Amino acid sequence: MTKNDTICAISTPPGVGGIAVARVSGPDARDVVQRIWRGRRAITSAQANTCLVGTVLDTCGEALDQAVATVFHAPHSFTGEDVVEVSVHGSRWVQQELVMSLLKAGARMAEAGEFSMRAFMSGRMDLTQAEAVADLIASTSRATQRLALRQMRGAFSDKIERLREELLELAALLELELDFSEEDVEFASRERLMELTAKVCDATARLADGFSAGRAIRDGVPVAIVGATNAGKSSILNALADDERAIVSDIHGTTRDVVEDLISIGDYTVRLKDTAGIRHTTDTIERLGIERSRRALQEAAVILLVIDASNSEAPVPWDDILSAMATSPHTRLVVAANKSDLVGEICNMDIPAERAEVVSTSALTGRGIDELRSTLSSAISAALGTDADSGVLVSNARHYQALREASAAAARVLEALQAGIPGDLVAQDLRECLAALGSITGAITTPEILSTIFSRFCIGK
Repeated sequence: MTKNDTICAISTPPGVGGIAVARVSGPDARDVVQRIWRGRRAITSAQANTCLVGTVLDTCGEALDQAVATVFHAPHSFTGEDVVEVSVHGSRWVQQELVMSLLKAGARMAEAGEFSMRAFMSGRMDLTQAEAVADLIASTSRATQRLALRQMRGAFSDKIERLREELLELAALLELELDFSEEDVEFASRERLMELTAKVCDATARLADGFSAGRAIRDGVPVAIVGATNAGKSSILNALADDERAIVSDIHGTTRDVVEDLISIGDYTVRLKDTAGIRHTTDTIERLGIERSRRALQEAAVILLVIDASNSEAPVPWDDILSAMATSPHTRLVVAANKSDLVGEICNMDIPAERAEVVSTSALTGRGIDELRSTLSSAISAALGTDADSGVLVSNARHYQALREASAAAARVLEALQAGIPGDLVAQDLRECLAALGSITGAITTPEILSTIFSRFCIGK
């Protein structure tokens, strides 16, 4: 946790590319790079935030490659230390030789996540911001990128710290009362403490409640494609994915299990689930598939109902759909009136559900598929709530667990204050609430937690 030597690693993705960047950080970063550098300007005398052009040497002292060195001075760098980033051509062999040369010059190979850990230890970022760096690198859609960027800029940690600071002052006064317990004095206003505790309890509970939406954005928003057999569900999945992902057949009951695929729709990564047609059947395997279809319905943020517009007699599993929508008030319904090429425009469709939109489609001709994508994107935004675009969403399981612990501790404090419980017992629960909030940003943490978090980072970050 307190290493202050100089480390190095390749920061760009492994493999061949146009360029590769080696990052060097530590008190001797400029001296280390200078030992393998040949150029008109020395690395050691370069001003902060400047780029130098020169040649880097291999372990034998021979020219390895033309390079650009970008110099950052402590504390105004990513890690808070002196940093030099050396850009070379992206040959695997050149990258390997550059690292070997830096190691020979006095650097040490960085461990996974060590650059970000040093940034955290030097106070350049808190723990939630460091975790957001990894999330930003792993982002797969505009929504996940925005979520990580807001956290990296401190939106989440600022909210947590404001709550924590408000409680800290009153917690200190409550602790002071314990030192003067024999004199029957009251430094902390019980009314003010109850007001703040209720605020913390409500805020932490609301943040924890947003975990399902944040996790859906990060891992893929669940969208269940449901409908009667042979309505064209698999064809719609293939059309949305722009690929032949599912088997399509005129035979009823072709899809007997949930077929899942990750695709991009609008700003979101979507976990699209093509389900078995819901109908009465005596086929044991198909019945198992139908049960899985019902589970997918219950888990979906958006239900995509595919109906056969050319067959008004085709059954629609309204009972299952309405049951799923009643379970979650945020679930949205999008109806794809498929095979519209056989009947023309779709009019006066009776949809016995609120929060629903109808799109006329033809998976065969592609008609209405772009409109369906747009409608699904809007439905997803509505299902996730406005916080998905402008507020703070929790997507990290560690944060979620800490918020639940803080909310539970705050609830115990509030209950104790209302019941007139002695201050020493109230103080213990208050300490637990503060500790849970502090563990989120890293104000209170342990080496084991830090090692677990940063070990998941890539080497070079």
